[in-house]
Amino acid sequence: MDDTPANKKELILPPPRRSRRKSGGTTLRDVAALAGVAPITASRALNTPNAVSEQILLRVRRAVEQTGYVPNMLAGGLASRKSRLVAAVIPTISGNVFLEMVQSLTASLAAYGYQLMLGQSGYEDSREDELLETIIGRRPDGVVLTGIMRSEQGRQRLLTSGIPVVETWDLTPNPIDMLVGFSHEKVGEAVARYLHGKGKRRVATLSANDQRAQRRMKAFSDTALELDMVAPGETEVPGWLLSAPTNVGMGRAGLRELLARHPDIDALFCSSDMVALGVLTEAQAMGIAVPGRLAVVGLGDLSFSRDLNPALTTVRIDGARIGATAARFIVERSEEREVRDGIVDIGFSIIERDSA
Repeated sequence: MDDTPANKKELILPPPRRSRRKSGGTTLRDVAALAGVAPITASRALNTPNAVSEQILLRVRRAVEQTGYVPNMLAGGLASRKSRLVAAVIPTISGNVFLEMVQSLTASLAAYGYQLMLGQSGYEDSREDELLETIIGRRPDGVVLTGIMRSEQGRQRLLTSGIPVVETWDLTPNPIDMLVGFSHEKVGEAVARYLHGKGKRRVATLSANDQRAQRRMKAFSDTALELDMVAPGETEVPGWLLSAPTNVGMGRAGLRELLARHPDIDALFCSSDMVALGVLTEAQAMGIAVPGRLAVVGLGDLSFSRDLNPALTTVRIDGARIGATAARFIVERSEEREVRDGIVDIGFSIIERDSA
């Protein structure tokens, strides 16, 4: 005799029946039919499980497993107007410099019960406006932007939407809403002064052509000129532009081009650690001693930077703090709590290693 309580027995439900006239995904009605309950009962089992019996809850959950049904979170959130989704726009998913921020943003939002969606805007011919139009139409609980929103059309759409917005990786006195970033101009100035303190007097730049990198390099060049870090008679700091997103090969080719035109340079500021890795690789291939003959500085402090030979001197940006702070801002604003100090300058630090 089987003494197992009825509500503890293995439930084997018949396979779901598919209507020939029906197209699209599995619905709550399909789950309810398979479980042998009314749709409203199935809804209660999924949304307020304590409101149904254990046996019904088990049948509904088994039906969900068999059908692969995913609840419509948007429909379920209409009453609270919460999607529990946050959209982040980054220039490229191949940019390792943004990886730490994305990982921190994902983990921090998950801890609050939110999920992250990523959008890639690109650098040249940026699709940011079109991407934002689509994002706003989905009504996420927040939007995180990489950089400052410079399109007036995109800015106006975000302001009109009422969706919480956090701009990151930059500073401005007039953010759309909230801001977590640092000054690219101060980075450029600090690196120039650092290299001047190391005795370098013939500096150059190797940089991506995106707007933020160019602002860093201009500040670097202006400061280097003030400190007389160019060859006699020169009125500008030598530089070579690379198309963003950059890679190691571009760094190698860029060093060759610079040395062909300016063989006396003794220090190079690269727009990223990936470019700097290319420079170190090419310098080794050309028999150029680093830092004896050429000092190299990158930006990003990527995971491999300390393990290179020589280890790479670089500018450290706390991407994890950017992500965590942006997540907190979004959640607080979404849940109608006061956001204190909605503009945060996280600063930066120069990590001194063997390459400079």
